[in-house]
Amino acid sequence: MPEKDNKDNNKDKKKKFIGKKFEALHRSRELAVQFLCSLDLYPEQDFAQSLELFLNLDEIAGNDTPEVKERCRNLASEVWNRKNEIDAVLLRVVTGWRPERMVSVDRTVLRVMVLEAFIMKALPVKSAITEAVKLADDFGTKDSSRFVNGVMYKAAKFFEEELQE
Repeated sequence: MPEKDNKDNNKDKKKKFIGKKFEALHRSRELAVQFLCSLDLYPEQDFAQSLELFLNLDEIAGNDTPEVKERCRNLASEVWNRKNEIDAVLLRVVTGWRPERMVSVDRTVLRVMVLEAFIMKALPVKSAITEAVKLADDFGTKDSSRFVNGVMYKAAKFFEEELQE
């Protein structure tokens, strides 16, 4: 009986570790979306300086770990540096909506998740769609999650077809 209890305890610890890891990944995406949206509002900001200021504000990221902040830095930088490449993908999958016409939050969530899922291939497509919808629901308008879900689904089909060619 004690051996079974030990296995159950190890499973619980593993679940907690995995849960904390996913929470940290989600939190770094939340911060990246918030920061990148602020750049949309004030595009004349210096990227690096603004990012450090953003991450050092206690009311925004004061309780976040250095790992979460570092992942946010990396993710925001990648999105910022590859914005044209990401927007080219969005232009191919979204008909009738140029990225600059999209709601800022929707556009930013899509940029982050298209980069991670389809360009960097850093997470499974289904997970990326779920995460994109959650971020859009948390930060966007009442229609954001539906719009983002549709665009992510179209992006998934686009990349799936591209791989088959």
